Amino acid sequence: MTVGGLAADIAARVGKVHATRVAVDGAPTAGGDVLAARVVEQVHADGGHAVHIPAGGFLRQASLRLERGRTNPDAYYEDWLDLRAITREVLRPAATGGTGRVLPSLRDPVTDRATRAAYLDLPAGAVVVVSGTMLLGAGLDFDVTVHLTQSPAALARRTPAEMQWTLPAFQRYDNEVLPQDIADVVVRADDPRHPAVVL
Repeated sequence: MTVGGLAADIAARVGKVHATRVAVDGAPTAGGDVLAARVVEQVHADGGHAVHIPAGGFLRQASLRLERGRTNPDAYYEDWLDLRAITREVLRPAATGGTGRVLPSLRDPVTDRATRAAYLDLPAGAVVVVSGTMLLGAGLDFDVTVHLTQSPAALARRTPAEMQWTLPAFQRYDNEVLPQDIADVVVRADDPRHPAVVL
C-alpha cells in the first residue's frame, strides 16, 4: 500500500464516524508526520477541513522533561509530552461541540521558547490530526487512533545513533500500553514508504 492510499482509507474512516480528533501514533522513524499531513490533504480533497498538529510542539519545558537527564528513557516516556496543554489547547476545543479554537503549537522543542503561534479558528466538523510518539494510553481523548508499529529491529535500524537511548522507552510503551491492541487502525511501518494495514 502507498502512503496516499493509507491516508485515503483513514480519511474515509474519519468521515464515516464524523471524527474530529485523530491520533497518528508512532516512533519518529515510522513516518507519522508525513502520514498525518497526507490525511489532512485527503480530507481537504474530499471537501472537508482539517489541520495537522505535531505533538512535538507541546513538549514540557526542558527544565521539567530533562530533570532526570538528557538521555533518560523513562523520562522520555513519562515526562516529555505536556498532556494537559495538548488537551486544553487542542483536543478539548476540537471536540464536537467545542470552541474550535485550537493552538497549533505551544513551545519550540529546540529553543524551548514559546512559539507565540496564533490560534486557529476551525469550522464545525473540522478534523484535527495530531501526530506524535506514545500518544495512546495516556488519557488523551481521540475519536480515531492510528498506531504505526515497527519491529524492534526496524526501529533500531532506523533510529539515529544519537537517539538510540530512546529505544527502551518504545519497548516499555509496547509492553505497558499495548498500542497494537487498543488502536483503531494498526499499520506495519517497517518501511514507512510502503505501509501495510494490520488491523
